[in-house]
Amino acid sequence: MLSLLGDHLLQRLQKQTEGALYHRVFCCLRDAITEGILPPKTRLPASRDLAHELKVSRNTILNAYEHLQAQGYIQAHTGRGSWVAENLPESYLTVPGHEHLAEQPNQQQLKHLSKRGTAFLESAAASPYQWGAFVPGAPDVTEFPHAEFGRILNRLSRQPEISRLIYSNDGGCLELKQALADYLRVARSVRCEADQILITEGIHQAVDLVSRSLCDAGDQVWIEDPGYWGARNILRINGLCINPVPVDHEGLIPDHTSSVPKLIFVTPSHQYPLGSHLSVSRRRQLLDLARYHGSWIIEDDYDSEFRFSGQPFPSLQGLEENTPVIYMGTFSKTIYPALRIGYMVIPKSLVESLKTVAAELYRGGHLLTQRALAEFIQEGHYAAHIRRMRILYGKRRAFLIELIERYLGTEFIHEFSHAAGLHLVLKLPEHSDDVAIARMALSRGVKVRPLSRYYSDATRSQAGLLLGFACVKEKDMLVAFSVLRQCLKEHQIAL
Repeated sequence: MLSLLGDHLLQRLQKQTEGALYHRVFCCLRDAITEGILPPKTRLPASRDLAHELKVSRNTILNAYEHLQAQGYIQAHTGRGSWVAENLPESYLTVPGHEHLAEQPNQQQLKHLSKRGTAFLESAAASPYQWGAFVPGAPDVTEFPHAEFGRILNRLSRQPEISRLIYSNDGGCLELKQALADYLRVARSVRCEADQILITEGIHQAVDLVSRSLCDAGDQVWIEDPGYWGARNILRINGLCINPVPVDHEGLIPDHTSSVPKLIFVTPSHQYPLGSHLSVSRRRQLLDLARYHGSWIIEDDYDSEFRFSGQPFPSLQGLEENTPVIYMGTFSKTIYPALRIGYMVIPKSLVESLKTVAAELYRGGHLLTQRALAEFIQEGHYAAHIRRMRILYGKRRAFLIELIERYLGTEFIHEFSHAAGLHLVLKLPEHSDDVAIARMALSRGVKVRPLSRYYSDATRSQAGLLLGFACVKEKDMLVAFSVLRQCLKEHQIAL
């Protein structure tokens, strides 16, 4: 049976047709090293074994190895074989035939995309920085009881049921849907049964499913302004016409003069990113408007578990019977983002249709992980973890607010901020360049995000910085905050 390297060399040798056989083997091995197929410090196969795989004489391989060693590509160690050198010759650091790849402008790479794809990339805002001070919305993944969850998962993995290893066309693991229905009825006052729940790979997939299933290209969608760029971009790439609606201290302000929306996207329990709470009167206005126009409200309940004072706000979906609301939640904030498990609570009239579309589009899976998560919830570990993290995050939030009030002043804390969520907004004076400040902070290792970038309508944008506190220990927060203060000083923010 061929090794991966043997298979690769045989394919390359078919293209190398000139020169002595040992030199052709040498060239193929050299290219494998310079292209990174054989990384530095990789052990090469024994000459006898590689000769057998390539069906050549051992002397051919030995000659090729000798040339590689002479030119500095490999090192031979007595009794330990031959290894790829840690430092390669500089003349071969560029992949042959690809010397000018890095010089091609981005526009050249974009020219093959569709207009929709190009527009999507131009508005893409996903950050490569997802951990550290002060990444917004990042939970402290080190505090999750990984051992307990792993114990459950390992037990289920030893003798998995066949039904856990094939595609799912029923909207996810039944046990998880039942556990979620029980949890949501108590924790969020959601009105639902297990068969109304559809498991997704997060909020993004849920928004994609709804926009594809319930809307046609050109349909109107209301979104909060400022609002979550991730949802905005998914709606845009699906061809929907986005109408940004301003928010105030009571949340989204319904616009009765605007065009009729097919979808209304809101974060009622903790408006993202400003932090206001959608008042009861506004909730009823939205429900009445949606019923009148036949619209659907998308309720993104992304981090409602983390409220540090006062009474928790119940879901919009559970305010009345048979609301035109599709409720969405995720485990990304309560467990960790890479778990990629979210959920939707779907009105009964849409359940079967959306489950069928989801099965056709996404081919549901991760059923073993979902089953383990169901047990984790049912055994009480999930609720205990949330209680513990609520205390921890509350302390970190209080510490950050103390730093802001002591060194900047209370006027730098945004007036919509409630004691909830995993980030807060640092309000900056009018006309401050929050994008430039965020860029400078990032260059010094502090990861904040500019508030102005969350606005669709630049005429009403505010300057500010989103500061995530959940994944930052107090001692690290103090250091990062000092760096941020220096960045503000250098941008002439009066402190």
